[in-house]
Amino acid sequence: MTLTHLSFCSAFILGLIGLTFHRTHLLSALLCLEGTMLSLYLASSLWSTSLSIPMSSITPMLILTFSACEAGTGLALMVATTRTYGNDKLHNLNLLQC
Repeated sequence: MTLTHLSFCSAFILGLIGLTFHRTHLLSALLCLEGTMLSLYLASSLWSTSLSIPMSSITPMLILTFSACEAGTGLALMVATTRTYGNDKLHNLNLLQC
């Protein structure tokens, strides 16, 4: 395994571990999710350039688009929960309430 593969795998695993264990604030969960999406974007970009196939260059752009949509939706949810509850702690959110 090369150094670049090791760094992308470790960045992805660290983002997932952070998402799993740091679940007190919504902002920290969003940052960990953004870190995993960034590592996926970089890995797919290097993968498409190493293959040098013109059709595979659309994959990193799709991942980047989904990452931007995820970030916008997450920040909108964070603003809505901060206005509703006064903080962004995840234990205040109850999915069973309307």
